[in-house]
Amino acid sequence: MKLALAQYPIRRFASLEEWQSDTENWVARAANDGATFLSFPEYGGMALTSLLPVALQQDLRRQIPALEEFHADYVATFAALAVKHGVYIQAPSLPVVVPDSTNNKVHNRAYLLSPSGKLDFQDKRQMTRFENEQWGISGGSDLKVFDIGETRIGIAVCYDIEFPLIAHAMAAEGAELILAPSCTDTLAGANRVHVGARARALENQVYVALAPTVGDASWSSAVDVNIGWAAVYSAPDRRFPDDGILAKGDLNKPGWVTAALDFAALKSAREQAQVFTARDWDAQGLPGLSAAIVPLA
Repeated sequence: MKLALAQYPIRRFASLEEWQSDTENWVARAANDGATFLSFPEYGGMALTSLLPVALQQDLRRQIPALEEFHADYVATFAALAVKHGVYIQAPSLPVVVPDSTNNKVHNRAYLLSPSGKLDFQDKRQMTRFENEQWGISGGSDLKVFDIGETRIGIAVCYDIEFPLIAHAMAAEGAELILAPSCTDTLAGANRVHVGARARALENQVYVALAPTVGDASWSSAVDVNIGWAAVYSAPDRRFPDDGILAKGDLNKPGWVTAALDFAALKSAREQAQVFTARDWDAQGLPGLSAAIVPLA
């Protein structure tokens, strides 16, 4: 698999059509370069708030229900591009209003679109203080692993990758690649996510890949500052780099970062490793979560 990770700037757009054209350009560049799986960052969907009136762009709470106007077109755009270019796309996440029996909860949702036309999503589970206290976004409960035929993939959105049980539940159901789309506004925050990603790769002996938002979006009240770099990590063990870094992008530079992932080599390396961190996890007698398998091939 050739994986492409977007270091994605949150731009302003004058129309939905302009956003769609820009999105197609991003997908086409990666697909034309041979990528078969594309990962965009957390909250990259907030670019659509630039289509809202200025007053809503500056209102953290009211902008979320207003975004629902574009939700169907957002999903349809990425679904059509996945089919057109024959690629899997983990779309940039965005806040989604989820009808509830008592009120309308908001989840931070990352869609996964397949070249066959199938799609599903993973909601972020663990909220940051900003999401919870200021933005009113709630964590989802379901944990999924997506079966794409050649491998299984999990999505641990940003802060989620800092919690070992989430990634371990995915790995326990066969996930060999865990995507960690992120959005951080400080270098410390970016490093926390990367430290978590590297640790999860070590613990589970899987690939972990991180795609960030980058650059300034001062017009947005939600994602005004974006600091990050893309990377792909493995366990630092036999058949992989001594530091476990398979690919690394430049800080805050927009564009794609790619890496070739060999899942047969991953399985072989896991069996021949100096240490069996994934296998030895259960020997610790730790409690765990469970993940549902979703066919997307």
